Order: sequence, then C-alpha cells, then structure tokens
Amino acid sequence: MSMNDPLGDMLTRIRNAQMRKRNTVSTPGSKLRARVLDVLKAEGYIRDYGATDYGNGRSEFVIELKYHEGEPVIRKIGRVSKPGRRVYASVDALPRVADGLGVTIVSTPQGVMADHEAREKNVGGEVLCQVF
Repeated sequence: MSMNDPLGDMLTRIRNAQMRKRNTVSTPGSKLRARVLDVLKAEGYIRDYGATDYGNGRSEFVIELKYHEGEPVIRKIGRVSKPGRRVYASVDALPRVADGLGVTIVSTPQGVMADHEAREKNVGGEVLCQVF
C-alpha cells in the first residue's frame, strides 16, 4: 500500500499513541521524518527516538513519548502543509503557535528547523507542522 503523506502518518501515530498513554510508538523511517524528530527532541516534546535498519533500504523509528504528571507533553500536533496544498512562508510571515509557546516546524533551504531558529537565520520555507 502506498502512502501519500508519510509525515502526516507519523504525526497521527504520535497523536494516537498519546491518547492511549503509550510509552513508545514506531513509524517507518525516512530522512524527513528523522529531521522532524530531531526538532521535536531538541524542543523537548519527545524523550528520544531510535532507528532500526532492516536492510533493503527499509528502516523504522521507535519514538519515546514524553509525559508530565501523567499528561502528554504534546497537547496538539497537526500538519499544515499537505500534499494537496503546500504552504510556504517567508521569514516575516512564519506563523507563531500560542504566542510563541508552541513550535512551527519549517523545511528551509538550510534544513528542517523550528520557527524561532528560522527567524534567527533569516530564512523561510515550507511550513510542515505545528506543535503545542
């Protein structure tokens, strides 16, 4: 079965696992997913993630979810730019989530990064998702 939106699939898996209070969730591996997970880890939304390589170019990530006093650290996670409608923003127009309490993850020519880092480097790009 082909998947049209692999990043959206990963975000949905994280959302569903947190609703069921799971400690870990697995998702197929890709470079884009790894970069987004790097940003989520750096911003403190997940504990860590590990990669398992199965050969034949197939890999899988196991994501360790993070909870604080029994509640998920990620309150809201959603895809912004979708395969049917890509959303691009200049550095001046990058959206803020909850007045800066959340993070917008942006794919720029300099790599995938959080919105505050993109503002520091003065680059815009495709708005991938928002996390709060």
